[in-house]
Formats: sequence, C-alpha cells, structure tokens
Amino acid sequence: MTNSRLEHDFLGERAIPEHAYYGIQTLRALENFDITGIPLRTEPLFVQSLAYVKKAAALANKELGVLDANIAKHIALACDKVAVGQYDDQFLTDMIQGGAGTSVNMNANEVIANVALELMGHQKGEYQYCHPNNHVNCSQSTNDAYPTAFRIALSNKLVGYAQTLGELADAFAAKGEEFRNVLKMGRTQLQDAVPMSMGDEFKAFATNLREELLRIEDSRRLISEINMGATAIGTRVNAPNGYAELVTEHLRTITGLDLSLAGDLIEATYDTGAYVQLSGVLKRTAVKLSKICNDLRLLSSGPRTGFNEINLPPLQPGSSIMPGKVNPVVPEVVNQTAFYVIGADLTVTMAAEAGQLQLNVMEPVISFALFTSISYMTRACRTLREKCVVGITANVQHAENQVRNSIGIVTQLNPVLGYETSAEIAKEALRTGKSVYDVAVTERGLLTQAKWDEIFTFENLIRPHFIQ
Repeated sequence: MTNSRLEHDFLGERAIPEHAYYGIQTLRALENFDITGIPLRTEPLFVQSLAYVKKAAALANKELGVLDANIAKHIALACDKVAVGQYDDQFLTDMIQGGAGTSVNMNANEVIANVALELMGHQKGEYQYCHPNNHVNCSQSTNDAYPTAFRIALSNKLVGYAQTLGELADAFAAKGEEFRNVLKMGRTQLQDAVPMSMGDEFKAFATNLREELLRIEDSRRLISEINMGATAIGTRVNAPNGYAELVTEHLRTITGLDLSLAGDLIEATYDTGAYVQLSGVLKRTAVKLSKICNDLRLLSSGPRTGFNEINLPPLQPGSSIMPGKVNPVVPEVVNQTAFYVIGADLTVTMAAEAGQLQLNVMEPVISFALFTSISYMTRACRTLREKCVVGITANVQHAENQVRNSIGIVTQLNPVLGYETSAEIAKEALRTGKSVYDVAVTERGLLTQAKWDEIFTFENLIRPHFIQ
C-alpha cells in the first residue's frame, strides 16, 4: 500500500494511510463494526469529551510523576485541538460496537497520540515518543474513560435540548396569551364537556412541557457522578495513589461541570441506572409531546368535517391525488420522532439489564440510543416551534358557535336546576336538535332570561365562578 505507514498490535501488523491520525486499532474497528454507518464524529460533543478526559488524565499523571512532563504537555495541547473539532473527521468508529467502547477509546488515544507526535516534531506512528496506550491512556481503562466522557457529553448535550424544549414551551405560552379570550368547547373522551378558553388549553401545553425541564436537570445531576480512576473494574489497578481524586478535579476545571467521583468505584463501573432514568425522562417527554401533537391534529382537523378550531401553517401539498389538501405534517413527524424515542428507551432498558458482573459491555448501544434520542427530540421541538406553533391561528367565531350550539353547556345549570333536570334538558335537546337555551328558557321556562344571561356570559364560560 503506497502512502502508508506500518503499525502493529499483538494481533499483527497493518498498513495505515499516511494521512490518517487514527491507528491500527481504529482500523480494526472499521473492519469489524459496520453496523449503523454512523461514525463517532457525528457526535462532536462526545469527541470533545474524550479529549477532555485524556487531557485531565495527562495533567493528573504529570503531577503524580507517572508521565513525563513534556509528553503530558503535548498530549494536553493535542487534546485542546481535538476538543475544538479540528480532528473530528478522524473519529470514524461505528457508534454501535463490541468491546464495551474499547474501539472508541483507542480511536481517541491514537488520534491524540499522533497529533501530539506532530506537535513534538515527530512523524505519525513514532509511538516510542508518545504511545496511545502507554502515554495517552496512562492510568486509564476504557471502562472508566469511556463512561466518563459519555456522561460529560450527555450533560452538555442536554443543555441544548433543555433550551430548545423551553423555547417550545414559551411558544405555546405565547399562544396561550394570544388566545386567552377565545371561547371553545373542552372535550373529554372526544365528547363535548364544558366550555373553556383556547388560551388556557395552550397554556396547559406550555405547563406540561415545562415540567420536563426539572426532570432533565435531575438527570444531569445523576450523570455528573463519574468513575474516572476506577480503571478496569473499580479497584484502581495501574493508577497511582490520589489519581482518581486529582483527575476528577481537573475534569471539573476543564469542563466547568460539577462532576463528582463515585463513592464506590466498583459499583459505579458497572452501574447504568442513571442512563435508564435519563432515558425514561426522554420517553416521558416524548409521550407528552406526542399527545400534544395528537391534539393539534385533532383541533385542526377538517376544514369542513372536522373540529377546525385552529389552523396550522400550510407547508406543502398534502396529496398526490386530492387537490388542495393540506396535512398536519409537522405534528405527524414529531409523533414519529416520539415513537423512535419510546422504542430507544426499551433499547436502553435491555442494554442496562444485560450487564454482567463488574462491567456492562452494552454501553455503546446505550450511548447511541441516548445521543440519537436527544438529537431527534431537540430537532423535533425546534421544528414544531418554528414551523407549526408560532404560526397557529384560531378560528374564533367557529369555535364560539360550537360552544353556543353544544349540549355540553348544560353542565353550567347543575347548581341552579340540579343534575336530574339538567340531564332531561340535555336528553331533549339531543333528541330534537334544539338548543339548551330553547328547551330550558323558551319552552320550559326553567330559567329567566336574566339568569341565563348571568350564567352564560362570555367571561363566565371561559373562567367560571359558582352561580346558584
């Protein structure tokens, strides 16, 4: 192979493209794991977090005297370059892989080693001067470096997701204010219930989503506990005294996150409970968001034979055969995104359960499921806000007419006429097609016009107070 260099591991020797900063173990991973077709570089926060972990390790090892100061310096400089994305294209291993993340860890070790070598004035592959295992991976195992980087990346990724979710909630709240004086019929079990404000309906959507922001923050606190320094199984083998505490302190400084070292490193090395909880939070939000999208589709159904209370922004022709048809495509795509996230939660659950003894080797699929779920939910929230919610309009008169002609308003008469009498009025109105007003006031004289007007004011229908 021309324009290549030879590298070796204990399995043999392989030719590596000369331009490549990755090495032989990354090459083997590329050959072994062609699963998703989605490489590590598609998660730049993960690449960044791996660089943070390797830099913190180098600094701690230098201070403890187990790593040459010059080598540590250049590893740290290489990590800085990797952290800002200069070498993202070199992180090529598939997101789902065997080996508990060893391929990801070695991909990082090899790239950082070769960047450091060039900074030191050496050629790629001259590992006698800076070795992926001996130096970049010093005092580490995949089993502490990978999950620590994973948790840092998750925490940072959740910040963007929470911001986008909050902006969506704000958009619903703004519509709640805009529609605060729009009268409409509330429904239970898809049947007419009692009148309400459309503004209150949209405000409730906002409240429903804002609750999730608290759960996201709870999850971030859970994943802030790391096992860095545990090395292989939590016994700290091959790590100098004080390393775990020192590397955690460096990581706090480098990342700006409130990271803490787990109290029991053996337990922390195999425990994936925090991922299960975070996945459950993502699923919970997905379920809520999908329900809201179901409501938007119902409320906009029609335009002549559905609810037709609101209009969603028309984005594209809705049919290849039915002229003029426009579909609620954005709520539909958000529904489908939610279904994916709900399914990914089961993946995380099964992967967490599959852990054995001192390690859970299924963490790569957990990372894939969580990273994709957060990415897709972030995009779904942004799309729903930008292409749907901000452009929703209300069919004010139509919504009010539905209320005035509804049998559901008879509920307002319970305190005045009692349940039995009110039920008789409803039954007759339904049988004859007459309005509640016609039956109760005009025909039966059960209420005076003045009493009817007092009960059925616009304000009392939207924000009712008790009237006898």
